[in-house]
Amino acid sequence: MLIREATPGDWPRIWPFWHRIVAAGETYTWDPGTSEEAARALWMSPPKRVYVVEDDGEIVASAYLTPNYGGPAARIANAGFMVDPDRSGRGYGRALAEHLLAEAAAAGYRGMVFNAVVETNPAVKLWTSLGFDIVGTVPEAFEHPRHGLVGLHIMYRRL
Repeated sequence: MLIREATPGDWPRIWPFWHRIVAAGETYTWDPGTSEEAARALWMSPPKRVYVVEDDGEIVASAYLTPNYGGPAARIANAGFMVDPDRSGRGYGRALAEHLLAEAAAAGYRGMVFNAVVETNPAVKLWTSLGFDIVGTVPEAFEHPRHGLVGLHIMYRRL
């Protein structure tokens, strides 16, 4: 497994699983019908630093790191993570999360916040195991295709 910064040429290998995850409408608040062009702008545009996980030459996961706020609060990071659903459960998400937490700390961020973690998302278990706390939940904020209205957690970890 290799974790590295993404290049613009990696997008065509990120897009298939990005699209599949967002179109499922279960874990991200982005429109399930997001076009490839709009998705690329959401995921790959500065000031985001984008990373990929390669295994046997295939990109199996991606994440971005970016400031969550601006100005005097710019030292609080935000990140987004996606693991190819066909590759889940193999440790790629945890390895990528640990890498980004280290990158965020090295870049001078004081903490990391996730603004909208769907409460039914299996990643909640990963984030809590990595020291994130649920600091609030917006009840019934997300229309889940299988579970109906569910909450969105705001999760935070000091770095």
